[in-house]
Amino acid sequence: MELTSTQLLQDLRITTENNLQLVENFKKESIETLNWRENAKSWSILECIEHLNRYGDFYIPEINKRIEASNYQSSKVFKSNWLGRYFSNAVSYKENLNTMKTFKSMNPLHSKLNKKTLEKFIDQQHQIIDILEQSKEINLDKTKTAISISKLIKLKLGDTFRVLIYHNERHVAQAKKVLRNCHV
Repeated sequence: MELTSTQLLQDLRITTENNLQLVENFKKESIETLNWRENAKSWSILECIEHLNRYGDFYIPEINKRIEASNYQSSKVFKSNWLGRYFSNAVSYKENLNTMKTFKSMNPLHSKLNKKTLEKFIDQQHQIIDILEQSKEINLDKTKTAISISKLIKLKLGDTFRVLIYHNERHVAQAKKVLRNCHV
């Protein structure tokens, strides 16, 4: 995948703003609706969002740290590599979502959650929008970040953004589906 850095950041900002708006709409729902789950092993709306908050807790500070330390000037073109494409494709939204096993520390199943979970996600999305703006001055190819599953694996910053934001899109869509199926 190759596109201009400006286009990548703009596309990711639009996706983030869409995710933000959808979760803002969840605030109108009752706590019973937000905690409803289809079965004992499925996630509620709040659990979908809490899962994303846990990843945001890792990626937002990691990205900020790497941006602050970067000495690379922005480049016109972003070129994803095979590893970045693999991870971003694995977590991206698809109409028929394939279920994936999540790490225990990232699995919020049966957590006690309330609407503060939504507020945290909303705050994180605003932070991501700010970081995307800052990244216009950074080389998205040469600046690298660790990933949540291993500090040894590094992704290009552009790919890290894609993984984080596509993952958010995936689970916000999952939360929307839970809402459609809710029987409260």
